[in-house]
Amino acid sequence: MKTATLKFQSQSVSRLYFIAAIGLFVGQIVFGLTLGLQYLIGDLAFPAIPFNIARMVHTNLLIVWLLFGFMGSAYYLIPEEADTELHSPFLAKLLFWIFLVADAATILGYLLVPYATLAEMTGNDFLQTMGREFLEQPLPTKVGIVIVALGFLYNISMTVLKGRKTAIALVLLMGLWGLALMFLFSFVNPSNLVRDKMYWWFVVHLWVEGTWELILGALLAFVLVKTTGVDREVIDKWLYLIITFALVTGILGTGHHFYFIGLPGYWSWVGSVFSALEPIPFFMMTLFAFNMVQRRKREHPNQAAVLWAVGTAVMGFLGAGLWGFIHTLSPVNYYTHGSQITAAHGHLAFYGAYVLVVIAMISYAMPILRGREANPKRAQAVEMWSFWIMTIGMGVMVLALTGAGILQVWLQRIPTENAMSFMNTQDQLRFFYWVRVAGGVGFLCGLLTYLASFFIGPAADEAEQAGARLAAA
Repeated sequence: MKTATLKFQSQSVSRLYFIAAIGLFVGQIVFGLTLGLQYLIGDLAFPAIPFNIARMVHTNLLIVWLLFGFMGSAYYLIPEEADTELHSPFLAKLLFWIFLVADAATILGYLLVPYATLAEMTGNDFLQTMGREFLEQPLPTKVGIVIVALGFLYNISMTVLKGRKTAIALVLLMGLWGLALMFLFSFVNPSNLVRDKMYWWFVVHLWVEGTWELILGALLAFVLVKTTGVDREVIDKWLYLIITFALVTGILGTGHHFYFIGLPGYWSWVGSVFSALEPIPFFMMTLFAFNMVQRRKREHPNQAAVLWAVGTAVMGFLGAGLWGFIHTLSPVNYYTHGSQITAAHGHLAFYGAYVLVVIAMISYAMPILRGREANPKRAQAVEMWSFWIMTIGMGVMVLALTGAGILQVWLQRIPTENAMSFMNTQDQLRFFYWVRVAGGVGFLCGLLTYLASFFIGPAADEAEQAGARLAAA
């Protein structure tokens, strides 16, 4: 196993962010399993952790750990792409601890203080921003996020400005700035419910189907550049094409959230047409990944990172593309909106597009941060097993939720007379919910397997090689 050194010492700050990201990821899955069981055992963990709080923690941890992953990836990627040291490693470390402490305090607030009391304690009467899904954070936390984001963007922007400007760095920078600007709409809370939902989607949709796709494309391109050795000119052309389609379809595709909230009827057409085109950039990512791997000029020792990268493209297309497409047209969405089909799409899209690309980046960067060109072969084998276990677990969950959603629509929404009530419908879905829990347990096992791979050192390979030599003798 070859040793490796960081090209720039300041890249080492990314390690803190990656470790925090993985730790919060574990927490998210634990709360996700709790939620799955609460669907079946209604009083599980009640009143300590009621369903609404568990759901809030689950979704907030998802967002926070992905943001840690994006920031860590940027701190690793940007110095290498810009060919210069990070502008301020001290600022990067300071912002890490501020962000981590603020997030921990917020989660503890959710768990230990009634939400209404938390709102009163944190100045929600002054500026009402709490109570909206995914944006439940108290006002001080939201302000803290803005401060951390500004410091982070200043740090990486100054690094890019003083160094080399590559397509990957500029696309990543554009995505991160867009992410931060869209978050400002979380402070807008009109009294009119229609306007409120419209601005809410400016954050939620234009994150996951807009600016985050730029980040996804940049990170995927970086990993493929490093692991395949394909010429940058080829990768840059693919990257520009992907982000163009992503922005065109993603921005106008916001309309698929405007179907039934009181906005003008033309959004049914605009949303339907451009949402139907949203799978295109993800399909292009799949072609891009396989094309780069096929054209690679060298066999990189870190094959685990290659698997995560290719997995990102494939699962992103399935989750964000295919599962999004099946219920995005207005006439279909009329019946499926807010059903378990939506939950199936959300789980697979987040896993395929964003979870996997962050893990791909961690898989590539962490060995180098630990002084190795790649993890030992045995560690990589365990890591690859974790990919398949997690992916199969997620597949079981998604198929269960899809089945539950189809039955829910059939029993509750299609009938014009004698439609089954919501709660009675839920009783009919218990089998699917048990299958979902089984998939979630499998996913957790895969994640723990992934964590185990970090503790397999070079000695394991050396012992295996020594045993093979002894057997041959």
